[in-house]
Amino acid sequence: MTTAILSALPEEQSTLVHHLARPQRVTHAGRAFWTGDIEGRAVVLALSGIGKVAAATTATALIERFGVARIVFTGVAGGIGDGVQVGDVVVAEEYLQHDLDVSPLFPRWEVPGYARHRFVCDAGLTALLSGAASAFMTGAKGHFDSKNSLQATPGTSAPPRLHHGLVVSGDRFVSAADEVLRLRTALQDGGHDVLAVEMEGAAVAQVCHDYGVPFAAMRTISDRADDTAHVDFAAFVQTVASRYAEHIVLNLMRSL
Repeated sequence: MTTAILSALPEEQSTLVHHLARPQRVTHAGRAFWTGDIEGRAVVLALSGIGKVAAATTATALIERFGVARIVFTGVAGGIGDGVQVGDVVVAEEYLQHDLDVSPLFPRWEVPGYARHRFVCDAGLTALLSGAASAFMTGAKGHFDSKNSLQATPGTSAPPRLHHGLVVSGDRFVSAADEVLRLRTALQDGGHDVLAVEMEGAAVAQVCHDYGVPFAAMRTISDRADDTAHVDFAAFVQTVASRYAEHIVLNLMRSL
């Protein structure tokens, strides 16, 4: 059974490629895929592309062309929920498209033809991913004050926290405080308590639902998706997000 590791960032993918046994690069649908083994398990590594359409195409190619049995997605996101801070990890339990609105034909955020607002991640695979994240974060706590720290929040040595819940996706980079407030308030009023926002996961969740392929996703929080964000994104990706993804994916592969 082949596992697809879908990365949002090139830095995440390049780190994982270094762990591949018998690596082979395959080009398909204008994308590069890496096949091989990690921890003795068959994998395909791919970059999602930016936005829902690109991510859906990549997910479809992984299923149709490579016949993957499961898809795991890693990347970064903006924190929206209470207590979700820079450097934390969110393991998605459900996904919703925050920019989908076909009203008045359908209720806001409902996906036409599905009679649902949310797509649920696979419970078993999500539990394994959560366990892999928890094991890494617990082991990393002792290293937060070192020179090569995994520290994420500038000026602090606080260890990261693990969250579980709803993540939303949309074809818009959410980065202003007033937009975050409007988005969060509208979703909460609709009964959707959101933890984080990004641009791809909900599309992959829908594709996996269509094909009956288990899906799980984790996102490292790179900013608070508002005007208070002061993190050097490039440095954060290199020193925090890519290392989180590397170690958590390795833990996951050992547990499969």
